[in-house]
Amino acid sequence: MYPALPNHLTWARIVAIPIFIGIFYLPGDWLGAQQKNLLSTALFVGAALTDLLDGYIARRYQLTTPFGAFLDPVADKLIVAAALILLVELDRVGAVVAVIIIGREITISALREWMAKIGGSRSVAVSMIGKVKTAAQMTAIPMLLYHEPLFGIDVQALGTWLIYLAAVLTLWSMVYYLRRAQPGKAGPDDDG
Repeated sequence: MYPALPNHLTWARIVAIPIFIGIFYLPGDWLGAQQKNLLSTALFVGAALTDLLDGYIARRYQLTTPFGAFLDPVADKLIVAAALILLVELDRVGAVVAVIIIGREITISALREWMAKIGGSRSVAVSMIGKVKTAAQMTAIPMLLYHEPLFGIDVQALGTWLIYLAAVLTLWSMVYYLRRAQPGKAGPDDDG
């Protein structure tokens, strides 16, 4: 197994961001709106799948590195932030929802860094709330990017409901993590 493969997959997600955004700026005679939606959705889903793949490969073949552990969540947050900003520009997501989700990611990243410095990183380990939030968010974004009905399902409406759910869970998980980080509040983390 190629030792740097997980990190290369992570870098591929970061490199995909300008391509992902650039699709919507291509001239209309190159790609129609529906083709842009489909291509950006496929690219986003592909990036999400590489996130699963690089984590699996790193754990399965013991290729985890401190740099990979740092870079992987950064790549995830960058592509989600890029997608949300793009969706705001396309008027498919409200700016308030995007600010809540992006703001939470910045806050929790800073909190985790601070907690690691003081030796309390376990108290802000990923919780079940955070996992459900991520699942809702990563399901909603492709639906909002795709934007067209699919098999008679209004994916835009379903994606909108899911992104609102993700925003609520985002706030809930942020409060959860901030409370866990308070002195005297941290205990064993049994949520994973």
